[in-house]
Amino acid sequence: MSEHAACTDNWEEVKATSLRILPPHIVEFIEKNAKTEHPESNLIATLHMVQSHFGFLGQTQMHAVAQLAQIPYATVTGVATFYHYFRLQPRGKHVINVCLGTACYVKGADKLIARLSDDLGVHLGETTKDQMFSLESARCLGTCGLAPVMMVGDQVYGPVTPAEASRILDKYLKGEKAKTAPREEPAATHVS
Repeated sequence: MSEHAACTDNWEEVKATSLRILPPHIVEFIEKNAKTEHPESNLIATLHMVQSHFGFLGQTQMHAVAQLAQIPYATVTGVATFYHYFRLQPRGKHVINVCLGTACYVKGADKLIARLSDDLGVHLGETTKDQMFSLESARCLGTCGLAPVMMVGDQVYGPVTPAEASRILDKYLKGEKAKTAPREEPAATHVS
């Protein structure tokens, strides 16, 4: 958002910018709720919609919500940072979740996180610079009999050793390289 969008002395410009940032269905939801007695009570629902659309809550989108809903930006960011569900950074193409439930933790989940963190060059809650992987943790993945467990997307892996975690990462990296590698043209055959 532009520097001017932070103030409302130029409301028409601010509104136009905010309308360009958010998709029509979210704008419609905000405008509908603005007519209620307590429009701020729908802030969480609005932020869920924004995150669902964009994949995370960026500052630009939160400014637009604040302006259109006429709610202080500090309130919007306060709600966004308070609730664990909201993400303020984009997630990677592959989200890796390491279970930190009791069974997984006792069987070495902390070692999995340390290895994955080293391999990826990120800490828990971060995304690699190439936007390929996000490293996250879960309180329980419901597969205690396979402890320690990690998930990549919807795929569950367990029990996993740190070395196996590295091999799993390699599998995904090789798969991505194969998708982006130029395809060789088949050799032409000559008919005599």
